[in-house]
Amino acid sequence: MSGDPLNKEKLGFIFKLFKAMQKDNLNYIYRGLFTAKITDNILALAETNLVKKDDPRALKRKVYNVMVEGLQNITKHQADIDEEVENNNGVFVLKKENFKYFITTGNLIENENIPSLTAQIEQVNKLDEDELKAYHRQVLVDGKISSKGGAGLGLIDMARKSGNKLLYTFEKVDDKYSYFYLHTEIPTTSSGTSLSTSANPGSIKYISALHKMLNEENVLIIFNSYFNQESLMNLLSIIEKQMVENVSLKKRFYNTMVEMFQNIIQHGDDYKQTPEGKAGLFYISETDEEYLLNTGNYIRNTKIPILTQKLEYVNNLDREQLDEFYNNRLFDFEIDSNKEAGLGMIDIRLKTDSTLEFNFLKIDETYSFYTLRAKISKN
Repeated sequence: MSGDPLNKEKLGFIFKLFKAMQKDNLNYIYRGLFTAKITDNILALAETNLVKKDDPRALKRKVYNVMVEGLQNITKHQADIDEEVENNNGVFVLKKENFKYFITTGNLIENENIPSLTAQIEQVNKLDEDELKAYHRQVLVDGKISSKGGAGLGLIDMARKSGNKLLYTFEKVDDKYSYFYLHTEIPTTSSGTSLSTSANPGSIKYISALHKMLNEENVLIIFNSYFNQESLMNLLSIIEKQMVENVSLKKRFYNTMVEMFQNIIQHGDDYKQTPEGKAGLFYISETDEEYLLNTGNYIRNTKIPILTQKLEYVNNLDREQLDEFYNNRLFDFEIDSNKEAGLGMIDIRLKTDSTLEFNFLKIDETYSFYTLRAKISKN
């Protein structure tokens, strides 16, 4: 069941990504080039939507500070990439699970910088809390910081704020570059006077594998959480700032995202009832010609026939028919036909000027996974 049967395999990637993020409870991923503006937007999103509201203020401050240092670590260490290097985008990942926050960053660095960076991290990891405090003071006084502009202090602060050793790995790309992944775990309760060694090395390997998956589809932003009206507004404001600069394109982008988020809220179901909203996945990917806006959520099988008819009906209308149907639907509130869709689906078609791709992957006798993709041309 798809707007284009040839794209079933591609739409299946949405479910694969959703399951991968659900398995490791990943909440938010940004993949791309990191700038001061992007960093500010990620931090703003964390403040409004990613860090739990009921967390103690001191914990929120710790998570925020570690995020600041992790993001600055990317901007300080990321390599000046040659244009011919593929998949040179960095990655930032945030999740909360089992009374811990997990923050992982990844970026390309020159291989020649690996020994000095390794030495810095190992120096930080062998110190306890009091020794880190003294080392931090020494670095400030002596000015013995890295040539990249103070990353040594950032690493010290990440270890002090998290109360955990810093996990890291380097994955070779070619003779000149490697990916540098840095992983920090922040417990929601005090860990005592010495740094914990309980961090799971498997976590950072999982992120590096997921990063490869994102590179294959050229995924830019992912949000995996519960969708409700409040989270919708917070996300829209951040993603709008983070994406395209062209005003006309940004307006189309924004309006399409609104309708696709509403699609999850209206049609989403889940295995368990929760007051937080409807569980779902939203991500943005791109090609040279267009942006791809993708959603995925569980849906009851009983809803599929009517929803399929609505989607296929809207997909079969040309531009003139869409305009006419939209106007009729807007002013006739008594229309109630299986062949006629809500204003949201029509609006997505009008804003994107492309057909909607969709699929229903059966999970069991009660639920399927509903994926929806809209395309927006860059021209």
